[in-house]
Amino acid sequence: METIDFLPTSVLIGAAVVWGAYAGRGYYARALDHLERDFGDKLRTLRRPVAGLRRWLNGWSLGTASVCAVLAAGGRPVFAVLAGMLLVAFPWYLLRRLAEARKRKIEDQLADAMVALSGAIKAGLSLAQSLQILADQCPRPISEEFRQIVGEYDLGKPLVQTLTEAKARLRSENFSLFAAAMLASHDSGGRLNETVDRIAHSVLELQRLERKLLSETAQARKSAVYMALMPLFVLTAYYFIDPDNTLRLFDTLPGQLMLSIAVLLNLVSYLWARAILTPDI
Repeated sequence: METIDFLPTSVLIGAAVVWGAYAGRGYYARALDHLERDFGDKLRTLRRPVAGLRRWLNGWSLGTASVCAVLAAGGRPVFAVLAGMLLVAFPWYLLRRLAEARKRKIEDQLADAMVALSGAIKAGLSLAQSLQILADQCPRPISEEFRQIVGEYDLGKPLVQTLTEAKARLRSENFSLFAAAMLASHDSGGRLNETVDRIAHSVLELQRLERKLLSETAQARKSAVYMALMPLFVLTAYYFIDPDNTLRLFDTLPGQLMLSIAVLLNLVSYLWARAILTPDI
């Protein structure tokens, strides 16, 4: 009798899931378009290929839905919702952090690149030749950007256009100043090396202030990590002290709800602490 009752229930649930997927296909397509643009922008910032991104997003969506379905079928619907939220947000957050780290590294290398450019211009080299030296001698990742600028210029693209596109691609205030100085010198002439020296001095001063702030907030950032990990250790300790009541957090609906809310609040507090402790000059 239980088998007979279970079969039509499963069929109805499966039909409801199929109907919901069919009815929401338009919203899913629009959401996927937004994610594809956002992920593609971050991948291009990281200089990674974007071919096949749509296929990877579809696969990730299918995997996320499968994990949620398994958790829901196992009697943990709240955990299914929590897992879906975390699995959707994690790739976006990871790509965002990687893109920000690359941008920060470029910012750190830009002042030295400006000093090298000024020296090359003082030695009598043209702007294009100076950029070629930067592409050959600067460390990664900024050398990749200069290499692309020089490569596009050698293929016939105007230098003004290559610098404008690089400025839009990097979205860096310091590089925007750097590119503006080169464009102004290219259009109206003038002592580019002196302008670049002044910009490099300003960038170095900003970097010194940022490093000072980072060193003064380093201990606070470590404390934020420890505070974020502390609930896990407390939960593990309570399991050894009172395993029956601890397992109720995983087996009962109120317990799952409380545990999921705690996880979300803990995650939000950690991200909030990082945002507060990240210097923005």
